[in-house]
Amino acid sequence: MLPTPLTRAASLGHSGRDVYLKIETGLPTGSFKVRGAIYSLSTNAARRPVADVVAASTGNHGAAVAYAGRLLGIPATIFLPANPNPVKAERIRELGARIVEGGADLSAAIDAAYDYCARGGAFFLHDAADPDIPSGTATIAAEIVEQLPTVGAIYVPMGDTALVRGVASAAKRLKPAVRIVGVVAERAPVYALAWRSGEATETASADTIADGLAVRRALAPNVASIRALVDDVRTVSDEEMLRAIDWLMTHEDVIAEPAGAAATAAFLDEVRLKADATYDASGATHDASAGPSVLLVTGGNIALETTASVDALRRRAPAPRP
Repeated sequence: MLPTPLTRAASLGHSGRDVYLKIETGLPTGSFKVRGAIYSLSTNAARRPVADVVAASTGNHGAAVAYAGRLLGIPATIFLPANPNPVKAERIRELGARIVEGGADLSAAIDAAYDYCARGGAFFLHDAADPDIPSGTATIAAEIVEQLPTVGAIYVPMGDTALVRGVASAAKRLKPAVRIVGVVAERAPVYALAWRSGEATETASADTIADGLAVRRALAPNVASIRALVDDVRTVSDEEMLRAIDWLMTHEDVIAEPAGAAATAAFLDEVRLKADATYDASGATHDASAGPSVLLVTGGNIALETTASVDALRRRAPAPRP
């Protein structure tokens, strides 16, 4: 798999601080998820026979597992919550996987997948718990450091944390001074709460337009990892993600889904709060000379209703320039 583009975002730079976008949307299935799915499934298939692979997902991980299964000749069954993103569900079907829909959210889909695997012996490639997926996502950080050795900060959308754990561990190993900023949806804050408290907590819901960030159950090992690896965690609202989608589309010619635009949303919010310096939710400021910032654009599988929401927001109140 060839490295994905790292492009300078002229519209986002400010006060002498360069900003770059690491664009994962051109990968097979339209998101970064194939990196971890291919690595994990191929590694596990080399260890033992895998006759059937199962995933629980809001869409992108399911498509990645379906792709990896097709690549390796392993049948895939994907558990989705009821009424999933239709663009992502259709991609999974096109890749030949069997879809099982049901339950209110990702946690319900995970529980159903566990039950299915317990009864049939299939391999559950659990995005949040699988130990091999972060080795796949770590390749993103390796590419960033090679493409931009001066990188000072990497902003990473943070759903089930497999992405941020892989990126942060590799980035810190290659460049210990790099700053990792995790970004969660305001309406799915479980890992932000866990990062601050150290407790593997659970929220009642994760009702956000960013289905890729819609996690409500934190896992204790993941909490320990992000507390060790992630320097700051930001929350962004659904409206801020819609504005970031609009910004990327109109200023950088990049199509992003809500989760894929979350890092940009956090950066835009930061710029508004501290126009003359980098900003951190704890109130600390950071020297822009530490190096440029990289914002991950992790997926481009945007639903039509989300595009309509962006259009409506644009008509109502165009976003100001940072």
